[in-house]
Amino acid sequence: MKGGDKGDVAAAPAGPPPPLDWKFSQVFGERTAGEEVQEVDIISAIEFDKSGDHLATGDRGGRVVLFERTDKKEHGGNRRELEKTDYSINRHPEFRYKTEFQSHEPEFDYLKSLEIEEKINKIRWCQTSNGALFLLSSNDKTIKFWKVQEKKIKKLIDMSMEGSKASGNGNVGSSSVSSNPKLHLANGGRTDKDKDKSYTFPPGGIPSLRLPVVVTSNETNLVARCRRVYAHAHDYHINSISNNSDGETFISADDLRINLWNLEVSNQSFNIVDVKPANMEDLTEVITSAEFHPNHCHTLAYSSSKGSIRLIDLRQSALCDKHSKLFEEHEAPGSRSFFTEIIASISDIKFGRDGRYILSRDYMTLKLWDINMDSGPVSTFQVHEHLRPKLCDLYENDSIFDKFECCLSGDSKRVATGSYSNLFRVFGCHPGSTEATTLEASKNPMRRQVQTPSRPSRSLSSITRAVRRGGETPGVDANGNSFDFTTKLLHLAWHPTENSIACAAANSLYMYYA
Repeated sequence: MKGGDKGDVAAAPAGPPPPLDWKFSQVFGERTAGEEVQEVDIISAIEFDKSGDHLATGDRGGRVVLFERTDKKEHGGNRRELEKTDYSINRHPEFRYKTEFQSHEPEFDYLKSLEIEEKINKIRWCQTSNGALFLLSSNDKTIKFWKVQEKKIKKLIDMSMEGSKASGNGNVGSSSVSSNPKLHLANGGRTDKDKDKSYTFPPGGIPSLRLPVVVTSNETNLVARCRRVYAHAHDYHINSISNNSDGETFISADDLRINLWNLEVSNQSFNIVDVKPANMEDLTEVITSAEFHPNHCHTLAYSSSKGSIRLIDLRQSALCDKHSKLFEEHEAPGSRSFFTEIIASISDIKFGRDGRYILSRDYMTLKLWDINMDSGPVSTFQVHEHLRPKLCDLYENDSIFDKFECCLSGDSKRVATGSYSNLFRVFGCHPGSTEATTLEASKNPMRRQVQTPSRPSRSLSSITRAVRRGGETPGVDANGNSFDFTTKLLHLAWHPTENSIACAAANSLYMYYA
C-alpha cells in the first residue's frame, strides 16, 4: 500500500540546533563608572539548586547570598491562572534577592601558623525539606551545613499597656498573687492564717502596672542557622565538595585526599581516595576537582593536575586507590614544552544532568567526555588558543594558574566557560554544530563578539578565516580589543532546565537568557 510505503521512509537525521540568541536579563551589584571594588565583595562561587528556583552566591568575605525565582510565583502555577494571564511558559527566569548570611569568618591555625581565609570556595544545594532550604558552603578548611527557613516574627506591641487592658491577653486578672507586700514572708513564704485566703488583683487591675505584650504576627523573616560544621579533616585546601544522589552523603576533596561524609555526622569522615606518596618528593600530580555522578550514588569522578580524569566505583573497595576508568588525551609527539603540564591541569569537571558526559576545563580548552568511551574526548573546544604565544607573560603574572569553571546546559547540548576581559563562551555539542558564541558580562553581552573557531578541524568559512587571522595577534581579539588579564570571569552556572546563565564579574552577578 502506498500509505504503508510512506510510513517506511526513514526520517532525515535532524541537524544541529541553531545557535542561541543570548540577551541580557538582570544584574545584581552593578558597579558604577569608576567605582572601586572591595576585595571582600568579589564573588567566588555560584550555584543553582536542582529545581532552578533558587540561586546562591558566595564571596571572598565569607558571605552567602540567596536569590529566588519570581516569574513563577507572580503568575501562579495552575493551568487556569496561566490561561487567564496569557502567561508564556517560555518566559525567561527572573530572580530577586532573598537573604544573605555570614557563613565563614577568618581564622588562624596556631599549630601551623596559618591564616585561614573566610572566602567561600564552593556552594552545593542539598535536598529541601518542610519548606526549608539546605546547603553546604566551604572555605579552604571548613565545611558548614546551613538551614534557611522562614520564621514568624514575634512582635512587642506595647510596653506601657495598662493592667486592665492586658488582663484579656495575658490573663493577669485571674492571677492568685497577692498585691499586698505585708502578707509575704521571706523567700516567698506565707503565714498559716493566710493559707485559706485567695488573693486577686483589685477590680480593674493595678493602675501603675505596665506589662509587655508579645504577639506572633503574620509577617515572616528568613533565618539561616548552621546545623553542622565539618572540620579538621583536610591538611590541604579544599577544592571541591559534591552531594551524593542518595541525599545522605557528600564528598570533600583537597590536593591529595577525598573524604566521604554523612550529613548527619560532623565528627567523622572516611578517606576514600589518597594519592599522597610515602615520600613527598615522589609526588607528580594532585587532585584538582571531584564530583559525584548525578544518578549513581556509588560513582564519582576526580581530575588531576596532569589532565586526566578518573572514574571510581565505591563498591569495589573501601579505599578507592584503583580507578575503574581513566580518561586522558595523550599529547602529540614533539609538542612538549615547559608549559605543557601547567596548561594541561584540569581546573573543573562537571557531569551532565543525565550522567552520560563529563565536561572538563583546562587552561586552553574545554573537553567533553563520554563515560562509555575512554579512548579520548568526544569534542574539544578551543578557548584560549589565541593566548598560546603569550604563555611566558601569563606565567610571569601568574595568570596561567587561573582556575576557570565550566558548566553544561540541562540537555547537555551546550557547554560554557569563562575567559579574560569578563568574557565567557558558549559552544554547541551537537555533531556538526558550529555554535561558538562569545559574550561579555555586561548589559550588552554582544558588544565584543569574538568568534575564534571552537574546533580547529572544522572546515573554514570566509568568516572563520578572517577571525582566525585576527586571532593570530597575541592578546588581541578579532575586533582589535586587547585582553585585560586582570578582569577574569572564573565562575558561572547554567540553569538546570532552561537556557539561562548566571556569571560573576568581580562583585557583580549577571544573568542572561536565550
